[in-house]
Amino acid sequence: MAHTHDASKKRLMRRLKIIEGQIRGLQNMIKKDIYCVDVITQTSAVKQGLSNVENMILENHLSTCVVKQIQGGNSKKAVDEVLKVYKLKRK
Repeated sequence: MAHTHDASKKRLMRRLKIIEGQIRGLQNMIKKDIYCVDVITQTSAVKQGLSNVENMILENHLSTCVVKQIQGGNSKKAVDEVLKVYKLKRK
């Protein structure tokens, strides 16, 4: 994240704070024995939120770090990283 611009960091932090609130909400739902489908709906929202955060970080990485690696002659490292992230995202 060393190459993330301030505006991107603010967006990421905002999204993470929202997810943090959703997690606290999930904890309260479990404590209060809220209907299972409602809990699952909330967990789905959290997963989508985390996926969006991952996508933002990946877009930033591809447009900054990977480009710099390729321009610096380190394309093997760039390709390896992209493949690693691709495999992680498929899990």
